[in-house]
Amino acid sequence: MGWQAERDKVVINVGGVRHETYRSTLQTLPGTRLAGLAEPGAAARFDYDPSAGEFFFDRHPAVFAYVLNYYRTGKLHCPADVCGPLFEEELAFWGIDETDVEACCWMNYRQHRDAEEALDSFESPEAPRPPEPAEPKRLCLEEGRPASWWRRWRPKLWALFEDPYSSRMARYVAFASLFFILISITTFCLETHEAFNRVINKTETVATGNGTTGTQVAVEVETEPFLTYVEGTCVVWFTFEFLMRVSFCPDKRDFVKSSLNIIDFVAILPFYLEVGLRGLSSKAAKDVLGFLRVVRFVRILRIFKLTRHFVGLRVLGHTLRASTNEFLLLVIFLALGVLIFATMIYYAERIGADPDDVTGSRHTYFKNIPIGFWWAVVTMTTLGYGDMYPMTWSGMLVGALCALAGVLTIAMPVPVIVNNFGMYYSLAMAKQKLPKKKNKHIPRPPQPGSPGYGPPGAPPNPNGSPRAPRRTSPPHACPLA
Repeated sequence: MGWQAERDKVVINVGGVRHETYRSTLQTLPGTRLAGLAEPGAAARFDYDPSAGEFFFDRHPAVFAYVLNYYRTGKLHCPADVCGPLFEEELAFWGIDETDVEACCWMNYRQHRDAEEALDSFESPEAPRPPEPAEPKRLCLEEGRPASWWRRWRPKLWALFEDPYSSRMARYVAFASLFFILISITTFCLETHEAFNRVINKTETVATGNGTTGTQVAVEVETEPFLTYVEGTCVVWFTFEFLMRVSFCPDKRDFVKSSLNIIDFVAILPFYLEVGLRGLSSKAAKDVLGFLRVVRFVRILRIFKLTRHFVGLRVLGHTLRASTNEFLLLVIFLALGVLIFATMIYYAERIGADPDDVTGSRHTYFKNIPIGFWWAVVTMTTLGYGDMYPMTWSGMLVGALCALAGVLTIAMPVPVIVNNFGMYYSLAMAKQKLPKKKNKHIPRPPQPGSPGYGPPGAPPNPNGSPRAPRRTSPPHACPLA
């Protein structure tokens, strides 16, 4: 009996750590790599050491403990101290589907993919590198040909205006852009101050109904001219920057789809339209000019250009985008609370009203339920303007409950939003401090014939694909080298 048990055992050495299990345990998940160890002839298909009586796999030993435990218990858990991509690669190697991960560990397993997407979003856009030639022979023949000036200078000029951290000149360009942004926003704010606006009487010639003309005095508000000159200087810089980025961007389609680039164009266009229509005297031109002066507020959108230079603003944008569900949940909670407490305060204020008051609203601010919506929003958000407040003891009780409910309602989704902000901020800081790798080392995946699949010269693997013979010389030799 003991001899039969020893015969049914399988010893697996993973990264120097020995594991023992039964063949029946490995057969619980047929079609996987470990299930092949329980089949006849496994010693010929895998890296088997007859002297030690064990199979060897050069894989992560700590992760394999969780994989083997999945065969034993039927539950796949994700280790908390292992990076997600590593666990994902190990599952793919052992032939286990990632959807088998338990629900308690699924969020921890999926977190690395969200982090990778966030890191990609913080990656500075770069011009695509030319594809490597498929044949080294052709590369050797074309080594002497110089690259065109467009291919050499386009990535550099694109990084000059897009990535402030690419070079010292890019930092100077970023500082110049930041300076003009601040000047433009300051000018926009000063234009609304009465000290920089003057009222003038403008005489206009108008046509009367009898075919004659007459004069009419119109009162207009005119901004100090020097503010217009300052804004014009800023717009010239923004136009130059926009045209350079359009000309040297690697992908015109992605450039047009970018929201920041749309904001740049929308903030620049009204200034040129206003300058072009200022000299016209037709009524239609004046109407359009008045409309353009109203939509000057789009200039304040230039503040979003700062996201190119400040990582914190980008972190805030990603946090808001990632917390959409939490914000929606907060709005739903707030809407329910507003509806409930606005109704309660309306009827609570009717308690103890004057019997002679037919409507019961003479002594209170809450004449109807829609008016109570405003009070409920202000109270639940702990703002408390004080323009409306309950007059009766029952209304005060409802007001106290409304304030407490508002604190709890807002406090529930906020920690999730704060965690998202902390995650994106740490990723952004890591991306900034991570040194740029010119030639990243990417190891080759296990090939047929390697120790991960089996010893060299072994018969076909369990999947049925033939093993590639060992290569004794490079696949392509350059005759000109």
